[in-house]
Amino acid sequence: MPGREVAFRPTLMLRALFVEFILPLLVFLVLRSVLKSLFGGGTNRQSAPPPAPSQPTVISGGELKKDPVCGTYVSAALAVTRTVNGEVVHFCSKECRDKYRVA
Repeated sequence: MPGREVAFRPTLMLRALFVEFILPLLVFLVLRSVLKSLFGGGTNRQSAPPPAPSQPTVISGGELKKDPVCGTYVSAALAVTRTVNGEVVHFCSKECRDKYRVA
C-alpha cells in the first residue's frame, strides 16, 4: 500500500548485524587459530630469555648512597662499588663506575 510506512524492527537489525559482521569475524578468528596451530605450532621454538627488568629491585630499608657521577641515590645493598683511597664509593651502574675519576 502506498501510504503505509514500514515499521522499525530491531530484531531484523540485530540479525543483519550478526550475519554481516559478527559471524564472519568469528569464522575468521577460528580459521586463523586453526591455521596458526597447523603451520606455526609444529616448529620447535626456543623461548627467549626474559627481558631484564627496567627498574632495579627495591629493598625495603637500608641506606641510600649518592652516585658521585650522576647524582642518583642508590641502595647500598644494590650499588656497584669501587674502593678509592681506602674509601668505598657507591655507583648506580657500571657505566657510572667506569666514568668516575678521582680528582
